[in-house]
Amino acid sequence: MNAIRLPTLAFAWAAGFAAALAPAPAAAFELFGIKLFGSGSDDAETTDVIGEPQPYDVTFDVPGDTDVESSLKGASSLWRDRKRPASGAAGLLAKARGDYRNLVYALYANARYGGTVSITIDGQQAADLPFDATFPDTADVRISVDPGPLFLFDKATIRNQAPYPTNRRDVVPTPESGGFQTGQPARSTVILQAEARAVEAWRQQGYAKAKAGPRHVSAVHPSDTVNAELEMEPGRKAYFGPTSVSGTKRMDPDFVAYMAGFKQGEEFDPDAVQRASDRLAKLDVFSSLRVEENETIEPDGSLPMHVIVRERKLHRIGVGGSFSSIDGLGLEAYWLHRNLFGRAEQLRIDGKVANFDNKVDPEDFTYRAGATFTKPGVGTPDSNFVASIYGEREVLDTYTKTGVSGQAGINHQFSKELSARGFLTGQVAEFEDDVYGTRDFTTGGFLGAFTYDSRNDPTNATRGHYVDVTALPFYEFNYANAASRFTAEARTYYAVDGDNRIVLAARGKIGTLVGPSIAELPPDLLFFAGGGGSVRGYPYRSIGVDVGNNVVGGKSLLEGSFEVRGRFTQTIGAVAFLDAGLVGADSTPDFDQDVKLGAGVGLRYFTSVGAIRLDVAVPLEQRDGEPSVAFYVGIGQAF
Repeated sequence: MNAIRLPTLAFAWAAGFAAALAPAPAAAFELFGIKLFGSGSDDAETTDVIGEPQPYDVTFDVPGDTDVESSLKGASSLWRDRKRPASGAAGLLAKARGDYRNLVYALYANARYGGTVSITIDGQQAADLPFDATFPDTADVRISVDPGPLFLFDKATIRNQAPYPTNRRDVVPTPESGGFQTGQPARSTVILQAEARAVEAWRQQGYAKAKAGPRHVSAVHPSDTVNAELEMEPGRKAYFGPTSVSGTKRMDPDFVAYMAGFKQGEEFDPDAVQRASDRLAKLDVFSSLRVEENETIEPDGSLPMHVIVRERKLHRIGVGGSFSSIDGLGLEAYWLHRNLFGRAEQLRIDGKVANFDNKVDPEDFTYRAGATFTKPGVGTPDSNFVASIYGEREVLDTYTKTGVSGQAGINHQFSKELSARGFLTGQVAEFEDDVYGTRDFTTGGFLGAFTYDSRNDPTNATRGHYVDVTALPFYEFNYANAASRFTAEARTYYAVDGDNRIVLAARGKIGTLVGPSIAELPPDLLFFAGGGGSVRGYPYRSIGVDVGNNVVGGKSLLEGSFEVRGRFTQTIGAVAFLDAGLVGADSTPDFDQDVKLGAGVGLRYFTSVGAIRLDVAVPLEQRDGEPSVAFYVGIGQAF
């Protein structure tokens, strides 16, 4: 049987293969007669066929470019599913017939418009076999593709393109930067991308209903070139109109409209639509939500917006835990009310008990309990009021704390990446340690911080950066001292390969405290290092300033971590890491001190709620009385 050759100007499936070259409707983009995306009928066989399992062996032959071969194999359902039988003989035949189209898609995506595709089952072209054909116990499937020559753009133009924007936030990558220009490979994906970018350029400048007009794309086989001419239809400029809300039960719909943040009369901006969706999702009161534009622009130029939501259950209960062979077991739980008064006000009550190792006296455990109240939309849709109060008894090797602390202030989101927070803070606490005995401290201060977060996934980042800078000026009333505490932490992530199988992660932190002597400062505001989120291999907050055989907190801190993270399957991964920490007695770090190092390896089990972490670490400078190895179990990456 003969192989299937791509027609000179077009290629389509309709009870076989036939030429077709006509402009497609805007809802479904067809290139050379093939619908690459969108709605509409599809004659390709897509129905799952139920029948006796039909095993098969498949060989794949693609001469020449290995990148093209990899792309074709990725597109072939016969190749992808080769390790499991098809659903009957008819199911195998349906797969084969569907692969003609799949392979042509892949050829066009690689700028190959003159190739041939052959798919045979036991020596016969799949396109010629009847649907009631039968095959041996193990069918012999052979796929042979001659990609043909690489086609280049001879003509790549877009009529009625948007002017260059005056606002830099409206800049969209140009079609040319994506390869839509003369002399570049004429990949179908590049044409699709060029059209999408041209439409988005108009939308970014307020033309909400911009769309693609007629397309004229032709392949010229004698010269191995493609002529592509696209046309834009921007329509009228639009301005945000009224916002309607549907689907609410306990939520105030006017508040939902307020939180969407659309200002009537302002120029339409698709970025504002995305921000509205993100902002409403962060309220954590909706199980689903959609932010939609009205189908048409009103005669006065306004564009009504619609928010459609479904509310979650009011309450949520959560539990968690962590374990370290050095610091013991920790258990925690919380109860959350998502919507106290109809405007997404949250009340969260937390409790924690930790330090379950070999201790039997409850006085040796760490306890923490308290509540946090959050009211969104204070002043602006991007500002939240947060107030919390906690009682705590924290038992560490370096000190024991018993006290009450609280804070109240505002979180504000400037952009998707940049946020700030400002809080009044206060604490009354008693501290006991082996160096200074029992001391009481009463503090009040103001915490100011900026955070930049461009990570693609905060719980398991593979790219992006995180930077957090804080300043805490405070006053200690018992000793009548003023002091200021500053920290800066940065994290970065880099995926070595395109599949995010190997990720390099690094973290650095610096801190300084300016004020009175260590003896007149609350230990929990001094700097320590050590533990699962700091320098692994050392007990939690055990690295500080040595005073005889004891350790106290310091006035400066340097920390760093480096990890190599590997992911072997969808659920299993591993890491190798090196941590370092230095705590100084003065506000400026003393680099003559010994840096504490911890190294180790770990396993990761990836779940929908985050990675379950098991780390094994050893201290490279073991101290008397401390274990030579430490195990850590928790949820989420170390940083």
